[in-house]
Amino acid sequence: MATWLWIVIVIVVVLIILAAAMAARRRRTMALRERFGPEYDRAVGAREGQRAAEADLRGRERERARLDIKPLSEAARVRYTEEWQVIQQSFVDQPEEATTAGYDLVNRVMEERGYPMRDFDARADLVSVDHPDVVENYRVAHGIHERAQQHQASTEDLREALLRYRSLFEELLRPDGADGHAAVPARQAVPEPRRPVSDPALGDRPASDRPLSDGPNGDRPARSGQATDVEASDDAH
Repeated sequence: MATWLWIVIVIVVVLIILAAAMAARRRRTMALRERFGPEYDRAVGAREGQRAAEADLRGRERERARLDIKPLSEAARVRYTEEWQVIQQSFVDQPEEATTAGYDLVNRVMEERGYPMRDFDARADLVSVDHPDVVENYRVAHGIHERAQQHQASTEDLREALLRYRSLFEELLRPDGADGHAAVPARQAVPEPRRPVSDPALGDRPASDRPLSDGPNGDRPARSGQATDVEASDDAH
């Protein structure tokens, strides 16, 4: 066989290998996009390029696979739901304390299910594998919680944080394989607080004249970091 023919064959084989590699990479990218949704775009923005972001997301998957995340028992689900309802009712008189209690309750549920309770960023990364649609709510709520510890969160901030915590709380309570709103015990709307929250930067702000609740027609809490209309701040009186 002529030398030039061997060269052509080698070139064709190399091109086939490259095409197969590119196709495999596209499939991996599509799988990650499908699994992580908006979290994929967030990772790409936070990392130096797509390759680094995808390596980070695959690392999260590997770490999550090593964990034994267990669903809650029915008794635990009922108990935690009752605790959450008490927290929501306490928001009327103690917005800051209620938001902190919501933060603590979400952490207790995560710990009971088997999530390692180390630093927040690592915990959020693991949550993104199981609950990519609400992990940004978790991050936003945590940021508000940290500001609230310094008394730098307004009533509307706290209202938003509690709603965002609730979106993750409901996902954590959902039995394995369950889908839809009916899988989570019935909720109650967070009542309107009676007193303002002190904010050194903004001064005392009055409570909104609208309670924290679901959106129109019983819509679920915001996902992927997007607030519903009930999360938007009302005009201060």
